[in-house]
Amino acid sequence: MMKILVVDDEKLARARLRELISKNGEHAIVGEAMNGNEAIEKTMSLKPEVLLMDIRMPVMDGLETAMHLMSMEAPPAVIFTTAYDQHALEAFEVNAVDYLLKPIRKDRLDMALQKAKKLTLKQLRQVTQAQEQPQVRTHISVHMRGQITLIPIQDIVYFMADNKYVTVRTASEQHLIEDSLVSLEEEFKDRFLRIHRNALVAVDYIRGIEKQPSGRWRVLLRDVDDKLDVSRRHTPAVRRWTRR
Repeated sequence: MMKILVVDDEKLARARLRELISKNGEHAIVGEAMNGNEAIEKTMSLKPEVLLMDIRMPVMDGLETAMHLMSMEAPPAVIFTTAYDQHALEAFEVNAVDYLLKPIRKDRLDMALQKAKKLTLKQLRQVTQAQEQPQVRTHISVHMRGQITLIPIQDIVYFMADNKYVTVRTASEQHLIEDSLVSLEEEFKDRFLRIHRNALVAVDYIRGIEKQPSGRWRVLLRDVDDKLDVSRRHTPAVRRWTRR
């Protein structure tokens, strides 16, 4: 018997899945979630083996949720449920564990659950890595002692690289992640400005720049007292941005 978490923002859709799984009789629903954030929280507490998850949801969609979950040591299998038409799914059809097109039929659900049951942990990770990921995440996931903490991108003041880790700084806390600064810059280039080889600053948190006696410049930030050095290489771009 597999433990299943149902993730969908529509109450009727969750009820439909409950009904179908009860008819199957081989598996148990351990909980429900209405968006990606709830799905991650309940996955950590309830330890489901399978998520039946919608793609389009508020707060965080199913694709990004799956990406965060699959970085866990023991990720669950993810079966997408969606109201998309067949053509919209072709981009990731061969990479997902499986998907179910709404309205969901019992025979397709049974088949998908059997497929998930046979997958090994290694296969699950390979499947997830192959999946088409969302272009830009809405959250950064931080892993601490087996738990996942989600940080909304709009709360991040800056990213600071230090050896193999990157510090994520918000107005109230700091966390370490293993993402590279280069990949973060590419992913969030519309929201963050490179000011140094080791720093990306959220443009929404920049309140100005100041010149030091040495002739070098520093960025002044909202909500935090930190003043970050601007490298000579990036000074022209930073000054151009502050003149906008």
